[in-house]
Amino acid sequence: MNKAVSDIRKKYDSDNRKKLIILAIGIAAVIIMGIYFVTLGVADTDVPQVIHAIKAWIRGSLNSGLSEENKAYKIIVLMRLPRIAMAIVAGIGLAVSGTAMQAVTRNPLVSPFTMGVSSASAFGASMCIVFGTGAFFKSEIGIICCAFAAAVLCMAVVYGISSHKGMGAETVVLTGIALNYFFSALTSAVEFFAEEHKLAAVVQWTFGTFNGTVWSDVIYSGVFVIIFTVIIMVNYLKLNVMASGDDELATSLGINPGRTRITMCLASVFMTAAVISFTGVIGFVGLAAPHITRMLVGGDHKYLIPFSAVTGSALLMISDAVGKTILSPVSIPVGIVVSFLGVPIFVHLILKGRRNVQ
Repeated sequence: MNKAVSDIRKKYDSDNRKKLIILAIGIAAVIIMGIYFVTLGVADTDVPQVIHAIKAWIRGSLNSGLSEENKAYKIIVLMRLPRIAMAIVAGIGLAVSGTAMQAVTRNPLVSPFTMGVSSASAFGASMCIVFGTGAFFKSEIGIICCAFAAAVLCMAVVYGISSHKGMGAETVVLTGIALNYFFSALTSAVEFFAEEHKLAAVVQWTFGTFNGTVWSDVIYSGVFVIIFTVIIMVNYLKLNVMASGDDELATSLGINPGRTRITMCLASVFMTAAVISFTGVIGFVGLAAPHITRMLVGGDHKYLIPFSAVTGSALLMISDAVGKTILSPVSIPVGIVVSFLGVPIFVHLILKGRRNVQ
């Protein structure tokens, strides 16, 4: 008996070490991809230039001199690096949000998009763009604040309705889906009454893009993503229980399912809102990244959460690189490209998983 337990323990420890090694390799791969993708653009650079630009930035010598080399360094540090950093931050935020939402609702089709958060943000941004008056609402920060506020309002409505019905998983999902359609209809109505130039701005925002990203966007969004990712990560045991059984099982193990569900949903919504308020609507990542990761490493959220973050970051970086280069100098919004690239990968993994089961 003791030998059997010891063998199981050794196998468990061995599997954990393998997962940690794979995770470290994945993080290293994301960093390497990020450095390489910085070199891509209308005017291609090379990796040594990127490294020299980062060194000059750290030394504080980036703003001195007007040489062509220094101008290239500024393009790398002030335009391309923030774009890559935002792709990483957005990938982490959307993927981790989707992972948490799928766990607490026990529904593999749930994501920030299907819960109405993305459509609510689009409505908030479109209202600001089309009907906003005054310097604040006509500014980029005004659009960001309106998109964020609309996303939080959406979750407040979900919480209010679900609390009235007991915070069941089905109630949360159905309320989110209903609000998704509701806010999409409101956005369409706003677009119908919009002037032509404002309509173009609304459509461009709903595509989802990293164009024009600056370091302040990355910092503001990154702070939210880090805080709420940590909150979700420290609750990984509760997520394991919520995902594997019903509310009665969670209660028997000392977990308050309603409180856990709303805490994780709120964390996911705030994190998603902090991302899409800066980037526009980016769908699919919150749905696909957890699924892809779950097929590779299993359902233990101790590893599922960080692996999903790596998968989401890689998916968005690759999609953005393809969007920048495939029709250069035209840049295709990442929200469009990620669906074209992600759907075939997603379908392939599903079919592969079914073959393995058979």
